[in-house]
Amino acid sequence: MLDVTLIRQHPDTVRDALRKRAVDADIPAFLALDAAFREARTAVERLRGERRRISADIAVRRRAGEAAEELRAAAAALAGRLAEAEAGLDRLARRHQDFLDALPNLPDDDVLAGGKENNQVVRAVGAPPAFGFAPKDHVRLAQDLGLVDYRRGAALAGSGYWIYRGEGAALEWALLNHFLDTHRRAGYEFVLPPHLLTHEAGYTAGQFPKFADEVFRVDEHFLLPTAETALANLHRGETLDERELPLKYVAYTPCYRKESGAHRTADRGTLRGHQFNKVELFQYTRPGDSDAAQLELLARAEELVAGLGLHYRVTKLAAGDTSPAQAKTYDVEVWLPSLGAYAEVSSVSNARDYQARRGAMRYRPAGGGKPAYLHTLNASGLATSRLLPALLEQHQRADGTAAVPEVLRRWGVPDVLRAL
Repeated sequence: MLDVTLIRQHPDTVRDALRKRAVDADIPAFLALDAAFREARTAVERLRGERRRISADIAVRRRAGEAAEELRAAAAALAGRLAEAEAGLDRLARRHQDFLDALPNLPDDDVLAGGKENNQVVRAVGAPPAFGFAPKDHVRLAQDLGLVDYRRGAALAGSGYWIYRGEGAALEWALLNHFLDTHRRAGYEFVLPPHLLTHEAGYTAGQFPKFADEVFRVDEHFLLPTAETALANLHRGETLDERELPLKYVAYTPCYRKESGAHRTADRGTLRGHQFNKVELFQYTRPGDSDAAQLELLARAEELVAGLGLHYRVTKLAAGDTSPAQAKTYDVEVWLPSLGAYAEVSSVSNARDYQARRGAMRYRPAGGGKPAYLHTLNASGLATSRLLPALLEQHQRADGTAAVPEVLRRWGVPDVLRAL
């Protein structure tokens, strides 16, 4: 949620920043609503104060044994006025909050306006593999090597689902173990959160109300679309001691998303589906530390991809391609030879104080002073459903096998994946 004081004091700055996302918010209308809301709140507070004074006067007369009929009549009349004023304030408060809830985060100054077409490639690492043979795509490789069962996955759950089998399941688990072990050794606390969350969790993470219809519902709960949703709520409503910061967490969960899968050429296999595995990193920091924290998270994601021997690039997203809750995002994207394109395996984002405001998450300065809002950051560390295609395609061999990166072999997978 945006700071309402910022909107009041710098409306043009807020308007121009939102336009970078192609969001044309009616800031003048909100400022008029905000003035009416504050005026109504003052009026209600004044009436409540008057009610307290009359109640006190009635009590004094009662103790003195004096009549207080006129005061009781005044109190009754005041009660009606107050009820009407409170109802009006509630209506204005809902409109006021609805406007703020609909606003995305302000993109950082160095984030370009526009959509995907304005994403900036920051760097490319390594080079695309050169094959001296006709390479296979990841779907064919996964089938030939007996790693993924697409047909039975669809039979069990429908389009957009698959089953990892045999060495495919072992490779998936090896990736997750490798990522978790690496992050834990770097000082991240391991968390296994619930997969079912309340509406308030989605609101705090900044995914609701906009994406409330895009999650799987289970009664009054929803299945988390990413572990970020849970980790962003870990300290909801809390005021932390500055000396605890930064707090660093790593979580593993499946992710459940209502997005189309396996219907376009670019989305075949495990590239896009309704359920996939991901290791998520999350940090709570002081405002002055969040820029450095984002670069640290980016370095962690890059280190993992590079350690798998994959060609990849880093892209800074334009404002319109950045998630609504985030101020700046870097994507780490792996090369898929069969598509001649890159696929994102990690998004590294800084939400600044947007999620903290929604979740009332603050820290108390060590030297004293007023509590301030935390900054929150998240990064995929990493998502696996696009890594497997990249590993198979980039590490495939002329004889139809695929080499397994050395860092994964300690987790019980073979050096080379071969057909059954």
